[in-house]
Amino acid sequence: MQQTAAALTMVRDDDFFLERWVGYYGGMFGRENCTVINHGNQPAVNRLAEGCNIIAIPDTTRKFDQLRWRLFNGLVTGLRGYYKYVVVGDVDEYVVVDPALGLDLLGFLDKVPRRKILTPLGLEVLHRCNEETEAITGPILGPRRYARVSYHYSKPCVVGAPGELSRGGHFAKYDTLFAPDALYLFHMKYCDVDQYTGVMDRRNESVEKSGLEKGETGIGGHWFADERGDDRALFDGFATRPVVRGFNMKQYRERMHASWSERSHGLWQFQRGTFAHSHELPERFFGIV
Repeated sequence: MQQTAAALTMVRDDDFFLERWVGYYGGMFGRENCTVINHGNQPAVNRLAEGCNIIAIPDTTRKFDQLRWRLFNGLVTGLRGYYKYVVVGDVDEYVVVDPALGLDLLGFLDKVPRRKILTPLGLEVLHRCNEETEAITGPILGPRRYARVSYHYSKPCVVGAPGELSRGGHFAKYDTLFAPDALYLFHMKYCDVDQYTGVMDRRNESVEKSGLEKGETGIGGHWFADERGDDRALFDGFATRPVVRGFNMKQYRERMHASWSERSHGLWQFQRGTFAHSHELPERFFGIV
């Protein structure tokens, strides 16, 4: 077993993304270095994540995100005793090194210094339904090639030093920003309208069955049907965004550094937000995830 990097996620009712998460991280790190928390002990998760370290937990929605990130923080702390870095996040998030560097993520983490928390630049992949009519049957990047920069998903998720992560993993108790030029976090929630609709249907059903009120769950209001909005209108809006054909990301990282400051309770942050335009991804990213 290698000791450079481990990956950690939690999943329920997300087979599409889990298959790709296991294929990406398991194929690169080795499945034995990947931990999947099976929320509800679903048979499909056990099947898709076979060979990974699977931890089954009860199917509960009460205080979901608080409990999830308490568990993540504890596991990351423990795993750091055995690995140089631990990559932690949602099952639809994938940390990728720019192929122009000539390294994959494992090779990159093998070369960077120890005892840092790394923050990749967040790129949200957006399905432009009017142009991208091909169904995703394998990798996501290629059939989907447009992304917007999102500081909300520029997460301190590559953990190699002490630093408790906030709920959602958006902030850390760590006062130094390390945002390597070649490191990206691809957030795939909006990569396909049909997948999005299916995931949201299952989430709405889950909270409805729980009988819990919004304040009892600790999760976003979009999990509740009355705050979901119109899926098709959301994706139609992606198609109207202006597209920047270049891929110069330097300006976005400079803004992160320029606004770096203490948030509260020991957490650190840069100014959040997304941009009205999208970028077309270079072909060198196609097929990675």
